[in-house]
Amino acid sequence: MFIGCTLSPHVIIPCYVVHRKAAIYLISIFTVILTLLTPVQARENVYPIPENGARLIGQDELYEVKKGDYFHSIAQFYNIGLVALMDANPGIDPFLPTQGTTLKIPTRMLLPDVAYQGIVINLPELRLYYFEKNTNKVYVFPIGIGRLGRETPIMETTIRTKIKNPSWTPTAKIRADYLALHGNELPAVVLAGKNNPLGDYALQLAFADYSYLIHGTNQNFGIGMRVSAGCIRLNPVDIAWLFQQVAKGEPVRIINEPIKVSTEPNGKNILEVHAPLSITSEEKENNLLWVGDKVKFKNRNKVNNLKVKEALLSHQGLAVNVDK
Repeated sequence: MFIGCTLSPHVIIPCYVVHRKAAIYLISIFTVILTLLTPVQARENVYPIPENGARLIGQDELYEVKKGDYFHSIAQFYNIGLVALMDANPGIDPFLPTQGTTLKIPTRMLLPDVAYQGIVINLPELRLYYFEKNTNKVYVFPIGIGRLGRETPIMETTIRTKIKNPSWTPTAKIRADYLALHGNELPAVVLAGKNNPLGDYALQLAFADYSYLIHGTNQNFGIGMRVSAGCIRLNPVDIAWLFQQVAKGEPVRIINEPIKVSTEPNGKNILEVHAPLSITSEEKENNLLWVGDKVKFKNRNKVNNLKVKEALLSHQGLAVNVDK
């Protein structure tokens, strides 16, 4: 069942109806404009961890578009990723959705099929799960991850150290790329402050050469997208909260699982499919269909194969019931 909600009107950004990839590109062009907008107060997405082996959390919600709405402000309000909102609502203009249009808000999901400990990041979801110690709560945050060519790696690691007001030392490659793109050089070290892209807090991961961080941002943009140089980026309010909760040595697991499957204790078969981290649309479809042959439910005889195929091809990121 979906729940309806309303949101106050916001600034209109004129645009044209575009496809998913083109929309993401055009949204990047408007980074400076969006940074100047007054941020929308985001809500906290915290869920009780279900019992008896169930993995389905949250509930789907519906939102009716009001005059002046655009996807960026709606995603901020619900504290979900921009791409997640676009994938759940294909064919709708993310800059200027038609007033009265009903949007699906992807706030129902399957927990990743891993141990419920510490921080778990599923790259295709563009989500971070934090399993709070000594409680039955899980907090879910949208994240930005490494862009194409600077992918965030899969890993099992821990929090090495916590850094408040971090300085940023861009790598030689980042400085070279910046010079080629902008025609001027980045400083060797960017001190803490409003010009530091790491924001106010950083969690250093004990992986490889310790260059990977979970950090904040100094921009009102980029969460829920593939925009970073490999680190994991959170909204400032989210990283500020997470920074206070986690401890050094806390486990961090980064996985790449575009398909999540569960037969719930009530017998319902739930499938959630996200776009894989591939290059072309053809690769995405082929990869998902190939993996789809390996999707296994405990009570397969109850599964509607057409619903499964539709979910695999559309990869809307919604947890759907695929029973007959």
